[in-house]
Order: sequence, then structure tokens, then C-alpha cells
Amino acid sequence: MVQCQYCKVHLPQPDTIACDGRFYCSREHLNLLDKQGWIGAADWRISPNKDVRPDEVKPDLLVIHHISLPPGEFASQNIVRFFQNTLDPYAHPYFSEIANQKVSSHFLITRTGELIQFVSTQERAWHAGASNFMGRESCNDFSIGVELEGDGDTPFENVQYQSLAKLVQKLELAHPNLQFAGHSDIAPDRKTDPGKCFDWEKFQKETGISHEKIPYGLVSR
Repeated sequence: MVQCQYCKVHLPQPDTIACDGRFYCSREHLNLLDKQGWIGAADWRISPNKDVRPDEVKPDLLVIHHISLPPGEFASQNIVRFFQNTLDPYAHPYFSEIANQKVSSHFLITRTGELIQFVSTQERAWHAGASNFMGRESCNDFSIGVELEGDGDTPFENVQYQSLAKLVQKLELAHPNLQFAGHSDIAPDRKTDPGKCFDWEKFQKETGISHEKIPYGLVSR
């Protein structure tokens, strides 16, 4: 007998859906955000760069970023290594500049639309830095960070928007008050991501979320 990761029901292993050593009683439960803040269908690559949210604080903001490592090149395993503090500083000159940084995000969506999860949504990932959302500082406290593999100059892939929309749908079931912003919206003096190539109108149409939940508007920036 094994236990469903999502609902904790016990059932014979042959009757389950197995995923990376975890078991689920149905495909529905595999694809949902569980009470521990993990999505079963995501590729779990746990990052040490996290800590606890302030008491009684629940996430009500999703911050969209972009990342490519090295800059301008798409190799998602380098991003995974960076978030897990295993990036080889000698593999590329840029890596020596960032190797000692402690950074993470809750999710990464690769160029092929794969969803990778590094941190539980119940915990605080280190993605926003010094930031302010509509008068509220320290956005890591109350936000979920989503990185899109991209470089700011290359349009994002359709499958990335589709994967992001599916992720938003899952997250809103647990956090119906989520609002949405880019990293550049909450740290305009430091950051430009997700950049002008991120199509906010397409994002809004793919997700079906209301305009009011995107307080900085739908104009690409």
C-alpha cells in the first residue's frame, strides 16, 4: 500500500499514478497544488534558498520574471543548478560573477513549457529582492515567483504561455486573491523583466483573469 501525495488516501501501488517516487490516486490529484504547496506534475528540484513567510501571511501576488543562463542562451539545467547552488563557476565567465548568489523562485517554465518547482508555495522563495507592490514592501513575504526561461529580447514560446496559464489556474484554486505583476513593476529601478517581449494581453486572455488583477496594466513593458 502507498499513500496519495495529495489526499493521503492509502491504496495498492498498482492502482496509483507514480511520479518521481511519489504516488497519486488520480491524474486530477497529480495536477493540483497540494496542501504542502507542491504541484505533483511539476519536476521537483528543491532549492535550499528559502525560508518561512511571516506569521499569518498568505501569498496574494504572483511575480513574473525571466531568466537565461548564461545571458542570451537557453539551457534550463544551468538555471536549476543556479537555484540549487551547484552552478560551476568555471563553466562560463558569467557564472563566476553569480556563483555565490543565493537565489530561488517557486517555479520555472522552460522554453519547452516544462514546469519545474523549487520551493513550496507555503514557503518564501528569494526571487524579488528589494521591492514594493502598491505600497507594500518586501514582496517575497507575500508573493509567488515564476521564472520564464527568456532573455528579454526573444519572444516567449506559445507553450510557455500555455504552461503559465495552467499554473495560474492551479494556484488560484488555493489563492483566489492573487494579483499579478512583473519584476520590473515591483523593482523598477533595478529590474526590466519579464520585459517588452512578454505579452500581457496574451497572458490575460490565456488565463482569463480580470484586468483588475493586473494593476500595472496590459501594456508590454
